[in-house]
Amino acid sequence: GDSNSDTGGLSAAFGPAPPPSGETFFGEPKGRYCDGRLVVDFIAKSIGLPYLNAYLDSVGTNFSHGANFATAGSTIRRQNTTLFQGGFSPFSLDVQSWQFSQFKSRSQSARKQGAVFESLLPKEELFSRALYTIDIGQNDLTSGYFSNMTTPEVLASIPDILSNFVIVIKSIYGQGGRYFWIHNTGPFGCLPYVLDRLPITAPQVDRAGCATPFNGVAQAFNKQLKATVGQLRKDLPSAAFTYVDVYSAKYSLISQARRHGFVHPLVSCCGHGGKYNYNRHYGCGAKVIVNGTQILLGKSCDDPWRRIIWDGVHYTEAANKWVFDQISEGALSDPPLPVRMACHRQTR
Repeated sequence: GDSNSDTGGLSAAFGPAPPPSGETFFGEPKGRYCDGRLVVDFIAKSIGLPYLNAYLDSVGTNFSHGANFATAGSTIRRQNTTLFQGGFSPFSLDVQSWQFSQFKSRSQSARKQGAVFESLLPKEELFSRALYTIDIGQNDLTSGYFSNMTTPEVLASIPDILSNFVIVIKSIYGQGGRYFWIHNTGPFGCLPYVLDRLPITAPQVDRAGCATPFNGVAQAFNKQLKATVGQLRKDLPSAAFTYVDVYSAKYSLISQARRHGFVHPLVSCCGHGGKYNYNRHYGCGAKVIVNGTQILLGKSCDDPWRRIIWDGVHYTEAANKWVFDQISEGALSDPPLPVRMACHRQTR
């Protein structure tokens, strides 16, 4: 996964997201690009599990109930750039798959040593009973735009992106994975970091204030992703795949924000300046020196519980909880299963 699911991977590798990240729920930064919890946190809580530790986090971690390989900025395809040049994680989906393979083999070797390893690492049989949640792809699409690709060029890249996705799913299946919970990508044409940085004309803006060309690309990706999942069901009949329409939940929230109890749907809660309270040079938590005094420029809003967008790129805990509530019972899933039933094969 990417930042939608990252519970500390990128922070462990490259340094933590600064305060006020984490302020709403944890009271301090906890490796999430959010003021609190993510959808994956609410999924874990709903099935009675502790929040997932990041695989890359080596301090105080417990993997007995699962592990998280997602990192913020991750893509399905490898990027021909560095984190510092392009802002995209070096931990692309294939690398995350390699990490999973290592985790599976090394955790079993360590468990044989007994002692504390038995209590902190999963039993081998859990790998075939686990739920593999996947939420990735948005950064593949936006990275195309940020490298000056046209919309037709980004659309033309989708089949190759998804062929790389299939390789990873089949690799996990080959190592015993049987239950997959796959999120489609969200309406990134509604996010400040896209609206602020990419050129759009007035006719390309919908009634919600979102950019229709970019949301159209997200929908095209999702249509092909759903077809890809359908083919995976045929190729891997012993597996159970749940395709989750997160796009519809997020777009409904943004386009009908007031109806759902939210305000300023396109404006970042935490940031600085401009129409969207977003500046890529001075992000959430950014500080500057003015006349020898350090000043917090990227401040948090006073009402994150009523906001949808946290920092111009990611959602608030309140929005994540709302989205989870829409998807958790299966109303937006194919097949329409609640998350607690996702580890059951359905006869069709």
